[in-house]
Amino acid sequence: MRRFLLPLLFALLAACASAQHAGSAATQAPAPAGTAPRDSAEWAPAIRAFEEQDARVRRMPGSVVFVGSSSIRMWTTLADDFPGVAPINRGYGGSRVYDSVYYAERIVVPYQPRAVVFYAGDNDLSDGRTPRQVRDDFAAFVRKVQAAAPKARIAFVSIKPSPSRAALLPQVREANALVRDFARGVRNVDYLDVYTPMLDAGGAPREELFLADRLHMNRAGYEIWIGVVGPWLAKLPSPA
Repeated sequence: MRRFLLPLLFALLAACASAQHAGSAATQAPAPAGTAPRDSAEWAPAIRAFEEQDARVRRMPGSVVFVGSSSIRMWTTLADDFPGVAPINRGYGGSRVYDSVYYAERIVVPYQPRAVVFYAGDNDLSDGRTPRQVRDDFAAFVRKVQAAAPKARIAFVSIKPSPSRAALLPQVREANALVRDFARGVRNVDYLDVYTPMLDAGGAPREELFLADRLHMNRAGYEIWIGVVGPWLAKLPSPA
């Protein structure tokens, strides 16, 4: 009898252990979606170059800092497009939202800006970051800037619809909506919609607004941005 009872007992114990393990696994929180940030130190040379410029050029309290990725870096006509604004261009490479969080104390806060125009997010989504991560990273940027410059106004220029990244448009729309809703609930933060006017009648990105790489904008694309950002800048209080 014992020959039959012992194998049965072992089988029952194994079944109980398996059930307990399955129950424990079922109660574990799912792994967070999206990717972890890459190392922001990759942009250190660009940031040092900005600081070397600052050592030679007087900083301008009351200026407007334009910060973010290559769409800002390539906007080389800011002074002509927004006369009287005293713009400071601090766009660098293919940076992500969290890179500007990391470097805010070095490329935004020191200028004592009265306003910040921010553009990033499409590189984040291309890297696998989720729309919620984009929103949360921008919220972190806002907190960091407002802690040092509580009166500064901050504008998030919506993520643009690039033809080369058309597959990401659902994530772009979601990220834009999340940031827009966030901005509505935070004092001195605004969402500027360039996404909608950069679409054609069928809801596709307008190819004629982009360079041959179908990612970066030509002058026609920047003209749309000027038409959106300019009225926002015009409403800013005058520098003290």
